[in-house]
Amino acid sequence: MFQEMRYRGPSLDELHENYAKRHRIDEAAPIRSTHEVVIDAPAERVWALLADPAGWSAFDPAIHDVRIAGDGDVAVDARFTWVNGRTSISSRFAVVEPLREITWTGSAMGSRAAHRHVITTREDGTTLLRTEESMAGTLLGLFYNSAKLHAELTRWLGSIKTAAEPRVTAI
Repeated sequence: MFQEMRYRGPSLDELHENYAKRHRIDEAAPIRSTHEVVIDAPAERVWALLADPAGWSAFDPAIHDVRIAGDGDVAVDARFTWVNGRTSISSRFAVVEPLREITWTGSAMGSRAAHRHVITTREDGTTLLRTEESMAGTLLGLFYNSAKLHAELTRWLGSIKTAAEPRVTAI
């Protein structure tokens, strides 16, 4: 437990270059979670939601004040800032592979995170969206843990699923 509290993980640059850009999270991080959901929508719709950070607040009201540096494009190494709940996060895209994967790294309150989203088109026309995230930072475990992260990832994917799936209207 004490070792986990002291684990800072790799530097943010190393996490970005040698983990996230290589399609992986920090498996040694004390806070990690994975979640996946099947979405009854094509991968193009799921990708459109994920690749539009400025639009995230439309389906997840906890997210706001998203700002992408430079020309505002979602691209490898593009930096962006955003607020999730009350937490301000400074992030950078590591992988941007349309219809396949979007991954970013970020830091907030002394923690470092890698967050992957992998999109898989299924034979039945639905989309499997899998996310995994690792977080590390000295003493982070005093106020955050893997169970809280898992709940957040479950909520996040549920929001994407709701936004992506066609709505059935009553007649």
